[in-house]
Amino acid sequence: MSIPRSLPAYLRPRRQKIFGYGRPRPLDREAKVRIMTRARALRHRTEKGAHYGQLTAKFLDVLETLLWQFHNAKSGLCFPSLESIAEKARCTRSTVAEAIKALEQAGLLSWDNGIARISERCVDLFGRLGRRERVIRTSNRYQLHDPQPAKRPEPLGNSSKSEFPSGTTNQDSYSLKATPCPTEKPLDPSLATALASYETSFQASQERKGK
Repeated sequence: MSIPRSLPAYLRPRRQKIFGYGRPRPLDREAKVRIMTRARALRHRTEKGAHYGQLTAKFLDVLETLLWQFHNAKSGLCFPSLESIAEKARCTRSTVAEAIKALEQAGLLSWDNGIARISERCVDLFGRLGRRERVIRTSNRYQLHDPQPAKRPEPLGNSSKSEFPSGTTNQDSYSLKATPCPTEKPLDPSLATALASYETSFQASQERKGK
């Protein structure tokens, strides 16, 4: 999530504080290559007179370090400290902080504040030993964003006991189209003669009963 820098500080959305591993995003090799390709495209000059684009060479080094040395492709976990990133990328801690802000503005990554609850020994007001719990800040939880995420497979539809699952084209066509009436076929002459004879005898029997 990119944060607009034009807004004053009190109007910007607050960054989340997360216990545990945060919201990891697994990425395969192709996704990481797409991220680096997008980052290299943002390095080119976009304004007249500028020496570089939205990202610099050092910012690319920081992104490459996060992708290939700290990000776990299978689990999606990525929470190194700024000092560890600076050591691997061979730059200063302040450069890493600037790179993370620029990469977030470019939509290539987002991060949350990592926190943890610890228990430590302390002395109370009466001089007695005890323990207390407090929340401390830990390393950031980074999520790398694929500029072209893979498409999810289309859902197969809801389960149904009928022959056609609900929501399918077949069921819609059956509910919207009227069933045509079957065309009447002409009676066989012999059958028509038999029916007429039966009707005549039935009427004669009814007349006899009436008398």
